Amino acid sequence: MSAVPENVGLRGRIGGWFSGLFQAATEALPVRIGSQEFARTQTAPARLMGFDQALLWVTVALLAWGLVMVYSASIAMPDNPRFGKLGYSQTYFLTRHVVGLVLGFVAAVLAFQIPIRTWERCAPALFIFSLVLLVLVLVPHVGRSVNGARRWIPLGVMNFQPSELAKLSVVIYAADYMVRKMEVKERFFRAVLPMGVAVALVGVFLLAEPDMGAFMVIAIIAMGILFLGGVNARMFFLIAAVLLVAFGMMVMMSEWRRERIFAYLNPWDEKLTLGKGYQLSHSLIAIGRGEIFGVGLGGSVEKLHWLPEAHTDFLLAVIGEEFGMVGVLICIGLFLWLTRRIMHIGRQAIALDRVFAGLVAQGIGIWVGFQSFINMGVNLGALPTKGLTLPFMSYGGSAILMNLVAVALVLRIDYENRVLMRGGRV
Repeated sequence: MSAVPENVGLRGRIGGWFSGLFQAATEALPVRIGSQEFARTQTAPARLMGFDQALLWVTVALLAWGLVMVYSASIAMPDNPRFGKLGYSQTYFLTRHVVGLVLGFVAAVLAFQIPIRTWERCAPALFIFSLVLLVLVLVPHVGRSVNGARRWIPLGVMNFQPSELAKLSVVIYAADYMVRKMEVKERFFRAVLPMGVAVALVGVFLLAEPDMGAFMVIAIIAMGILFLGGVNARMFFLIAAVLLVAFGMMVMMSEWRRERIFAYLNPWDEKLTLGKGYQLSHSLIAIGRGEIFGVGLGGSVEKLHWLPEAHTDFLLAVIGEEFGMVGVLICIGLFLWLTRRIMHIGRQAIALDRVFAGLVAQGIGIWVGFQSFINMGVNLGALPTKGLTLPFMSYGGSAILMNLVAVALVLRIDYENRVLMRGGRV
């Protein structure tokens, strides 16, 4: 029990007791913003300045693990006639991945220096810039075509993928949009429809590449931010139903997408195993070979020209073969913790009445969580094959670059939260 001076009267003692109870109660009271309630964050530790170091180190761990696995998955690719005739060395993909990491680190440091208010002011311009790049990538002799898809713009040191920038720009634009439409968020035509048109415009350009996977991620990001921003639940479910119907029609109207669905339902069918079910069947073989503890780093057999795109879309299958079920569970656990922590930082920002910053952080959490969920589901055979990389780990310079910029934004939001909780200004 806390000591109370004896010269304090009965009224003082009772007041001291109830002041403690009142303080504990107020810390648990929710914060109401519009029609939503957010639980008050717990008391912050004494060392408030800086940023979330645990988030930073988990991100570094994923990047380092991904670097090792990209090298392991691509080391034998020069032996493949498809790549050998191009003169690729065993370290070709490793070197380019390191370049992407260096550029991403520099971009992340610069992004961290920019206040969130500046990002909010630049949201419309960034969204328009991403649309311009999505148009340019479709222009002959500007965009680069690989395997029938035109998704990259050659920049010398790397091939930039505008769809990765579009994901970040949609996060920032949707958050800014919801802040501006907060007064009319219950009205469909004034709040939801304009954002739906913007996402549909992005979708038209992405489907022309084609890149349905990126469109799915962007649609989920926008829908999630609208929901977290306070859009009526009935409108939210209406949007979800429209998206499901739209994606269903895209699958039904495309023969090769239908074949992917059939391959997902039965990848061991003789007609599909050597066709659309080839990647999925060999991904499952790789994970099955790993069993509990794996065959050891570098010991994968499926990466030896059996499993296509082992260093990009199917990196988790190589992890499963070399590190077993334990490695896959650790990977899933790291992404689960990362997504939860990012969402917590966003919730904390909203509790501090920083709605734009909070929605940006939560939008990034939706982006990382949903894309990693889709990639893992595809590798494990739980979802149809989709061309989405594993964030922070798969080979891809532009993806790594934008992932690191997104994390830098979250760390900046957390830094500004800590400054405000200390009584400072941002």
